[in-house]
Amino acid sequence: MARIKYQEAIGLIVGRGRPPAGPAPSKEDLVRLYIREGRAVRDVAADLGTTKDAVHRALKRFGIDARSNAARSKLRTIADRDLKAAIRAKGIRGTARDMGVDEGTIRHQLKVRGIPSRGRRRRKALIPQGESGKGVA
Repeated sequence: MARIKYQEAIGLIVGRGRPPAGPAPSKEDLVRLYIREGRAVRDVAADLGTTKDAVHRALKRFGIDARSNAARSKLRTIADRDLKAAIRAKGIRGTARDMGVDEGTIRHQLKVRGIPSRGRRRRKALIPQGESGKGVA
């Protein structure tokens, strides 16, 4: 610390912090690899010989929006009528098992698409009846 302050005092330019692991990615490289080719951040970093953090910083610096890590649902490619037919035949649980997705995913897709689903039927709670026929308070 004292050495850095001394070097600054005598007019030397001192690099603070950890040195970069590789060159900063250029905008052209990011556009080519990340946007046009659709490659992952880790793949871009490996090709450019830098870290994924440096790629993320460069994306932010150049105003390029990073893609989400969320995987697209497999159900997006299935037509509404096919999904309805599968649910009618096997129910939500059976359809989910056959498609390899969670029941919640199917319920969410039904909701997003505006397809009414037969929700769970709940029994009314039994209220103990008194002698007068009214509920016990």
